[in-house]
Amino acid sequence: MKRIFFFIIVSFFIILCYFGISLWAIRKSYDHVNEIPYNTFGVVLGTSKYLHGGGINAYFKYRIDAAYFLFFHKKISYIIVSGDNRERHYNEPKMMKKELVKKGVPSYFIYEDFSGISTLHSVIRVYKIFNQKKFTIISQKFHNERAIFIGNCLGLDVIGFNAKSLSFDSKIQIRETLARIKAVWDVVFTFFFK
Repeated sequence: MKRIFFFIIVSFFIILCYFGISLWAIRKSYDHVNEIPYNTFGVVLGTSKYLHGGGINAYFKYRIDAAYFLFFHKKISYIIVSGDNRERHYNEPKMMKKELVKKGVPSYFIYEDFSGISTLHSVIRVYKIFNQKKFTIISQKFHNERAIFIGNCLGLDVIGFNAKSLSFDSKIQIRETLARIKAVWDVVFTFFFK
């Protein structure tokens, strides 16, 4: 009986984390450029340019396309590329900046954050390092929802522009479910144990 009760509680918590974060961001996540309000800064969340097996990572490509699209339509004036720089030969911000410049964004409009090792770190650093309380996150919808939740819980005015996503991927869904549980934990920990 105790095991069943524990299973129900855990299942409820997981469902609450996943769908609660989606509901939280429902009016702050935008698919169309004509609907999204202007913010001075757009923040592209990092991912690898290349897949482990070779080839271009579509998530990376679509985020770069979305950032360029916002910049071109004057919905942002500056871009922060925030990602992991864990090794000398692995540098997400450098890869993102290079692609944006290739697409026509002048380099002086792009700022690099080399310590965006997680979504939480990226969001916090936009506020602490770049002194921005109001900004637009650029990533896929599921990722934007989590970043919006984190930012809003930290008192920041964060919205998201949804880059094109891929078809259903069970690995991504599992990873995102775990990431949302961690996001709730991180926010609670930040509020009560800082």
